[in-house]
Amino acid sequence: MEQRKLKFASALLPTGWASDVTLTLGPQGMIEKVEAQSADKTVKALKGIAIPAVPNVHSHAHQRLMAGLAEVAGPGADSFWTWREVMYGFALKLGPDDLQAVATQLYVEMLKSGSTVVGEFQYLHHQPDGTPYQEPAELTLRCLKAAEEAGIAITLLPTLYAYGGFGGQPPVTGQRRFINDSSRYLKILESLDKASKANPQSRLGISPHSLRAVTKGLLTEVIAGLDRMGRTSAPIHIHVAEQTKEVDDCLAWSGGKRPVEYLLDNFSLSSRWCGIHATHMTADETQRMAKAGMIAGLCPTTEANLGDGIFPADSFLKAKGAIAIGSDSHISVSPAEDLRQLEYSQRLRDRTRNALAAGPGQSTGRTLLDLALKGGAKSMTQPVGALAPGFRADIAVLDDEHPALIGRSEDSALDSWIFSGGNACVRDVFVAGQHVVEDRRHIKEEAIFKNFRAAVKRLTD
Repeated sequence: MEQRKLKFASALLPTGWASDVTLTLGPQGMIEKVEAQSADKTVKALKGIAIPAVPNVHSHAHQRLMAGLAEVAGPGADSFWTWREVMYGFALKLGPDDLQAVATQLYVEMLKSGSTVVGEFQYLHHQPDGTPYQEPAELTLRCLKAAEEAGIAITLLPTLYAYGGFGGQPPVTGQRRFINDSSRYLKILESLDKASKANPQSRLGISPHSLRAVTKGLLTEVIAGLDRMGRTSAPIHIHVAEQTKEVDDCLAWSGGKRPVEYLLDNFSLSSRWCGIHATHMTADETQRMAKAGMIAGLCPTTEANLGDGIFPADSFLKAKGAIAIGSDSHISVSPAEDLRQLEYSQRLRDRTRNALAAGPGQSTGRTLLDLALKGGAKSMTQPVGALAPGFRADIAVLDDEHPALIGRSEDSALDSWIFSGGNACVRDVFVAGQHVVEDRRHIKEEAIFKNFRAAVKRLTD
């Protein structure tokens, strides 16, 4: 296969910043060679600041449909739990074509924000009345098709959801599209196992929804089934300790164990596991989770929107914990904004500044980016996160002519992108070396938006 080359005026490499960087790509867009201060004239250097694209570790694609539509006060105190009832109403409306149209538009927005990998925590499985589709993995396969159409890499995380509360409580009516026993769920995995192997940019894992939605026995059975498929390293993502009510209910059910504590005591946690949110932990849980290697999948803008609370990022990182970020409910689709919100939450709580910087003289933006790249790649088993041999050429290019970045370079440009310019600074995006966003326009933007607009009209008329 003929090699391809990309060249950038400035790029962030594992060894630091470099100019005139030429990347030589092999099969499937994998980087085979990196040359800094390259004199290669066979390819024109793209202007701007090239960085590894940021993985988006946590997505519920169907929730993109309701972004901004749950901001009207109810008759009583609003919370995550009242928001959830609104979300269930939207979740019951979407058919397969609708979900695919919404997901494809969402993935275009992710690409334009500088994310090239999405972890799709997908818990719509059945028809609106709860009847299974003939193809048990129909809706998750639609997310895979959406990713292929948009050109984004995807880690499929079909959700295991069997119960409506701790200890195997019956599900409520609004959850009828989510519910599977182990047999039916494993059939979903079998379909996705085959489909994901046909796409070199897709990976497969599982997402037990939460300790409210599974039991220890059910989850153990499903993990064993996943391992029998030969996917012994496949990621396991789980919502945990997102709200205080969840913690209180877990304490009451388990006889005194908190959610993260229960996971640590009952499962062999490792970097294979990603604890989504993990907002409410004791100091001991924070230390133990970091030591176990379980990655914290943080969604700071969604957590702020839902009033969940503040993740103890400072103490978790001091304990050598790993983090990743995601846009979750997609109230905002922006890695820059999520990293900014993560840092600002610590500042507001502790009344300080540059709370998460790696040390004196270190850039806060660079620290946050480095953490999100490493943790995001590992949590989705995707070969991304660095411009180096053996990694896929997933690249975001920041526009150094954007007003927020003029006069900035290297780490100061990252700080200005994250804390000021945001998505508007992202000019070009490559996935596996393919130029999918050119000068802020996705290569299929008009057709995908047309389908999305038609789906929204169908669902809201």
